[in-house]
Amino acid sequence: MIRITILVAGFFLLLSLSNCGTARRGVPMFAPLQIENPAVAKGEAVFKSHCQKCHPGGTAGLAPSLNNKPLPGFMIRYQVRHGLGMMPAFKEDHLPKEDLDNLIAYLKELKKADQQL
Repeated sequence: MIRITILVAGFFLLLSLSNCGTARRGVPMFAPLQIENPAVAKGEAVFKSHCQKCHPGGTAGLAPSLNNKPLPGFMIRYQVRHGLGMMPAFKEDHLPKEDLDNLIAYLKELKKADQQL
């Protein structure tokens, strides 16, 4: 009897949690980016191919948000090159220096756009 009660309570808990969502549904997470700088445009392509899966749009996903981290460029560079926690390291043979520079330029634009909302 106790097992059934626990199972039913667990089911209703899962059911109620499945209806939880963000209040921002349908609201953009950040202002639209005005990508005029070619380095930022290239950085966006690098981001989409290497980072988007875990940090969708720079926000939290499988990994923490990037938009609210006050890290300067050299710290971002270090974290990308050496990894941290679950984040893999992207060595220079996998992510060339120019691509990393462009990625950092794009991340700075994402952070600015996030702060504008």
